[in-house]
Amino acid sequence: MSDTRLDGVARLTRPGANGGLLEVFRHRYLLSLIVRKEVQIRYRGSVLGWLWSYVKPLVQFAVFYFAIGVFLGQNGRVPYFPIYLLSGITAITFFNEAFSNGTRSLIDNAALIKKIYVPREMFPVASMLIAGVNILPQILVVVVIALFFGWTPSFIAVGAILLALLIVAVLASGLGLLFGSVNVTFRDAQSFVEIIVMVAVWASPVMYEWHAVASVVPEWLSVLYRCNPLTAAVELFHYGIWYQLHPADVQLAPNLWLFSGIGLAISLVFLAIGQIVFRRLEGRFAQDL
Repeated sequence: MSDTRLDGVARLTRPGANGGLLEVFRHRYLLSLIVRKEVQIRYRGSVLGWLWSYVKPLVQFAVFYFAIGVFLGQNGRVPYFPIYLLSGITAITFFNEAFSNGTRSLIDNAALIKKIYVPREMFPVASMLIAGVNILPQILVVVVIALFFGWTPSFIAVGAILLALLIVAVLASGLGLLFGSVNVTFRDAQSFVEIIVMVAVWASPVMYEWHAVASVVPEWLSVLYRCNPLTAAVELFHYGIWYQLHPADVQLAPNLWLFSGIGLAISLVFLAIGQIVFRRLEGRFAQDL
C-alpha cells in the first residue's frame, strides 16, 4: 500500500490504481524516455542511420512512378499519381506501424511489467508516438517532392494533414489498447491484427480514387465506406498535398470535412472502448505474461 496526503491526513491507495490514459500524461517524462530509447534503437549499428528514413520513401516514389504510373498507365489517368499514392500510403504506414506495435507492446515489455509498476497504457501510447516519429521523414519527403512539382503550402492544407495525423493517432491508440490487452491472454489477436493491417491499404482510397468505390456499390455502402476513419485520413492527406497541385483536374471527395469529423468521432469511440477493455483485463496482465 502507498499513501497520499490530503489536508494533512494520510490516505491509503491501492497499488497499481491509476487514472488510465490520464496517468500516462502525468508520467509523460517516462513516456518520452521510452520513445527516445526506441527511436535510438531503430537504427543502432546502421551506417546511414536516419538517412534510411528518407531513402525508403524516395525509392517508393521511383517504384510507383515507373511500375504503376508508367507501365500500368496510371500517370495518364490520375494527375500526379505517384504523389497521390505516396501521400495515401504515408497515412496507412503510420496506422499500420502504430497499430501493429501497439498490439505487441505489452508482450514485448513483459519483463518490465512484471517487475515494476508503470501505467500499462503507456506502452501502446508509446508505440503510437514512435510510429509518429518514424513517419515524419516520409512526410517530409512527400512534401519536398510536392514542392518540386509546384505545391504551395497553405494554412488549410497543413491543417488537413495535421487532422489526418490526429485521426490516425487516436484510432491506432484505441485499437492498440484494445488488441494489445486481448493479445496478452489470447495471442490469436496478433494474427487477426496482421489481417487488418494487410486489408487496411485496400479499405481506403490509396491505390484507387474514392469515386471508384462509389460507382460500383450502393449509396449506403459508399457512405459507410467514407465514414471509415482511415478513408478520411487518406483523403485529408490527398487534399493537403496532392489536390493542391492541380485542383482543376481532381475530383475531390464531397463533404470531406464532415466525414473527417465523423472519422475523428469514431476514432474517439474506439479509444474509449480500448481504454475500457484495457482496464478490465489489466489485472490479469502480470499473471498471463
